[in-house]
Amino acid sequence: MRLLIVDDSSIIRSRIARIMNDPRLPTLMIVGMARNGAEALELFSQSHPELVTMDLTMPEMDGVECTEAMTNLNPEAHILVVSALSDKATAIKALKKGAKGFLYKPFTDEQLIGALLEVMS
Repeated sequence: MRLLIVDDSSIIRSRIARIMNDPRLPTLMIVGMARNGAEALELFSQSHPELVTMDLTMPEMDGVECTEAMTNLNPEAHILVVSALSDKATAIKALKKGAKGFLYKPFTDEQLIGALLEVMS
């Protein structure tokens, strides 16, 4: 399964990438890491990932707008929103635009693995 990691924080991108080697997860190949929604959309079009981790608050294009654009390109994409944003209305908006799950930052490795497994099932 191909994975695209989208977050404006390099620390979070690296942390998510590191967790992808966990034996509880199916084999995931990271096809790209994006710092913002515009970059993510370009990578999404080129690499056609089945799974995306999506931050909401980013420069250039936010996660809600990016989620909607990705879902329009591929309604089958599994998008997990990973955000520190505690604004429930924005989280609900992302889910309405096509995200399949939501995980609050900060998160533990176990929480991320659980959320990914849930979104993939």
